[in-house]
Amino acid sequence: MGRHNEFGKEGEQIAVDFLIKNGYSISYRNYRYLKAEIDIIAQKDDVLAIVEVRSRSSNFLENIADTVTPKKIKLMVMAADHYVTEANIDVEVRFDIITILKNKSRFELEHLENAFYHF
Repeated sequence: MGRHNEFGKEGEQIAVDFLIKNGYSISYRNYRYLKAEIDIIAQKDDVLAIVEVRSRSSNFLENIADTVTPKKIKLMVMAADHYVTEANIDVEVRFDIITILKNKSRFELEHLENAFYHF
């Protein structure tokens, strides 16, 4: 596995730990449907958070959250719809982005709730 893949997995674990610490229960990690993947599906109260995790070692050229493309958003919405339908759950669905910036040996995490809307 490449170093960037290991860093990505580490970033996802940091995000999961953060969500749990903040009262979320993790329903699913790396949920796949057709060509779509959702990094984390987490729930807190009656809100289902569909979370995209973006890990970088530099934000020099662009804001990390801005790297989530319209195509990725469309795929996430499709997968989230499938998950909610298959699980037969009645909850509010929210799309979040968690960015993780590695600064030397330190990690800076930002949780963007309602980062985008599904319509």
